[in-house]
Amino acid sequence: MYFCGNYYWIMVGKIDKLDLKILEIISKDARIPLSEVAERCGVSRAVVHQRVGKLTEKGAIMGSGYHVNPKMIGYSTCTYVGINLEKGSMYSDVVNQLKQIPEIVECHFTTGNYTMLIKLYAYDNAHLMDLLNNHIQQIPGVISTETLISLDQSIKRQLPIIFPKED
Repeated sequence: MYFCGNYYWIMVGKIDKLDLKILEIISKDARIPLSEVAERCGVSRAVVHQRVGKLTEKGAIMGSGYHVNPKMIGYSTCTYVGINLEKGSMYSDVVNQLKQIPEIVECHFTTGNYTMLIKLYAYDNAHLMDLLNNHIQQIPGVISTETLISLDQSIKRQLPIIFPKED
């Protein structure tokens, strides 16, 4: 779907209005029974089940389940680390090394001041320092890092589901 002037366009054959309605409902509550989703959409449970399966196959739905609060299991430090690489072409090799560090939860290839940006959780500052000095900065191709510690997460939400405007 993309925006063009005053109209929203849905990519043909990808996601229709029913799919959008299903996504809107389940993105607000992933534990909602499919029978309730079906009732709200005015279709059968089988149709919703089939649509959810197809949306998952297409990649429109990425996972489901519970989100564990990192602080509740001891990870008190949320950190973003900007990484500069010797060469941008080393990105894939560095990513493969970063995947071996379980505390890293996100990795992005970026423009701007860093080649890549990662998000990680550490138990405390000593754990963070170990991750930086003995793991991340030891990866071949990593030439520098800049660490930004998150003091508080004020917003975390799903993107809104936007319906196409009627003509």
